[in-house]
Amino acid sequence: MPDRTAVALTIAGSDSGGGAGIQADLKTFSAFGVFGKTVITSITSQNTLGVQAVDDLPVGVVENQLKSILEDDKCQAVKTGMLGNEHIVDRVASLLKRYRVKRLVVDPIIFSSSGKKLLTSSGIEMMKKRLLPLAYLVTPNIKEAEILSGIKIRRLADRKRAARKILKTGVRAVVLTGGHLKGKPEDLFLDNTGMEVLSSERLSKSDLHGTGCVFSSAITAGLALGWKTLPAVREAKDFIGRAILGEVISGKGKASVEPLSALYREREKALAVEEMKRAIRVFREERIGQLIPEVQTNIGLALSNAKNHGDVLAIPGRMIKNGEDIFTGAEPAFGGSRHVANIVLTLMRHDPEKRAVMNIKYTDTLLIICQRLRFKIASFDRSLEPKNIRIREGSSLEWGTQKALMDYGSVPDIIYDLGGIRKEEMIRVIAEDIESLINKILAIHRLYKKTL
Repeated sequence: MPDRTAVALTIAGSDSGGGAGIQADLKTFSAFGVFGKTVITSITSQNTLGVQAVDDLPVGVVENQLKSILEDDKCQAVKTGMLGNEHIVDRVASLLKRYRVKRLVVDPIIFSSSGKKLLTSSGIEMMKKRLLPLAYLVTPNIKEAEILSGIKIRRLADRKRAARKILKTGVRAVVLTGGHLKGKPEDLFLDNTGMEVLSSERLSKSDLHGTGCVFSSAITAGLALGWKTLPAVREAKDFIGRAILGEVISGKGKASVEPLSALYREREKALAVEEMKRAIRVFREERIGQLIPEVQTNIGLALSNAKNHGDVLAIPGRMIKNGEDIFTGAEPAFGGSRHVANIVLTLMRHDPEKRAVMNIKYTDTLLIICQRLRFKIASFDRSLEPKNIRIREGSSLEWGTQKALMDYGSVPDIIYDLGGIRKEEMIRVIAEDIESLINKILAIHRLYKKTL
């Protein structure tokens, strides 16, 4: 027989837009390798612009789903999300108590991210009276914590008071999330043993849809795997950070977090490596060695939404020439060249679609060829480079790229410079992807061959 799988149950609403609710919970469970089961409490008609309609299911329908799941076998952890009204809250609490559910995470959803009320006032009181005393953990945001505690939150001291007040309802632990705070998003963890502030960097300027659902379901998945409470919360905080970095724009309104972004990222990385290897094969077959400068050549290819050097694929040790032939001493690797990564990341700050770059040697003839091909061309003058930039390792190309882009007003096809003291003159070819980069390099190469 196969090994027993960790199972988590989500009792929540359906989000037709796919960014939160049951849909986000199931993706999060899957990302942790946890099998997800569902009880749907409400059908929301919503998209990235907001919630247009809410239809709570009859209490009997919710009860039938929950009894069906719990009579089969106990789930290792359960979470509640949107419950809609006091009748559903009451029935869910009764069944969870009857079936002695232990690891219960309550995400006290009262409003949607667009401001639509998703739990009645009587439902809020029923949650405090019946559901929170059963909970292993509750994960309110600032607004929800104010409602559950009756305390207006303006500073850290208020958050601590609110968390203590919520803990007195009988819940074993509270995580008061800080995503809506100004500055760093600090989460406040409190249980009967003490309090801890969990801080992180703000990873997006947008108010993303689905953060609360994904965070609470990530904790639930960790508990289903047998983790202790605080380690599960810490891992969930790291996980939501990765989901934020993988944000998805699926409509005209708010972007959503993507729980499966790490999986998509690994697939994108694998495809990028294959694309880079193909480019090297093509350039080797075309024998482009005459385009390689004395300092050799590198190719940079960034992942979509690249943030740091580790998100940029390059060739460690560069591409070298022997006459018309080219060679590489190492396989392409992410983080393989900080110099190339600095260029690509600078380009992407101006145009996120421009993710590929390759340097070739500069000659007047090659520049004329780029003009004949009607490439958009920009340049920078190394003699204008500030001294503090010049002496800082790895900063020159970032400064030069930024200077060329600011002077030109957009991202061109070509950025060149005429060199400087101990600096070789250079042409950098810019493209949206590897395929476009290959086409540009081969077009330059074939015209250049005719001049030799």
